[in-house]
Order: sequence, then C-alpha cells, then structure tokens
Amino acid sequence: MPQMTTHEEQLTYLKKIEGQIRGVQKMIDEKRYCVDIITQIHSIIGALYRVEGEVMKKHIEGCVAGTLSGQSKAEKEKKIQEIVELLIRSRRAT
Repeated sequence: MPQMTTHEEQLTYLKKIEGQIRGVQKMIDEKRYCVDIITQIHSIIGALYRVEGEVMKKHIEGCVAGTLSGQSKAEKEKKIQEIVELLIRSRRAT
C-alpha cells in the first residue's frame, strides 16, 4: 500500500501561479505587447515545472522509497514502471 504524501506546501505556489494566469488574461485584455505576454507565460511554465518537481520528489521520497524497501518484487517493479512512465510523459510535454 503506497504511503500517503501531502502537498499542501505547493498550494501557495499554485495560488501564485493562478494569479500569474489572471495577469496574463489581463495583459491580453489590455492588448499588451506579445513578447511581454510570452515572457509571463514562460514564467508560469517554469513555476509549474517547479511544483511538478517538488511533487515528484515527495513521491519518490515517500511512496516510491517505501515500496522499494518492501518485500514484494511485483510492487517494486510496478513502482519503477510508474516512475519510468511519468518521466516519459514529462519529456513529451516539453
């Protein structure tokens, strides 16, 4: 059974990102310069990658480490495959 990992500390960052997204919407409404909008979008993407990284780190430290230290070979293999699939998906997103 995987350990429950919490990510409450990421909510602060996600709320900031939410504000940045509203800022981009306002920039578009105000017909701001394209480069300024793109710059802000890149900032948002970077912030999302940081949140993703922290969630992944906690997943590996908690859920994955707990499974890998267990006795079940099948569960270990399943958890390793899960991480591989996450990494593959992450690379496709970029």
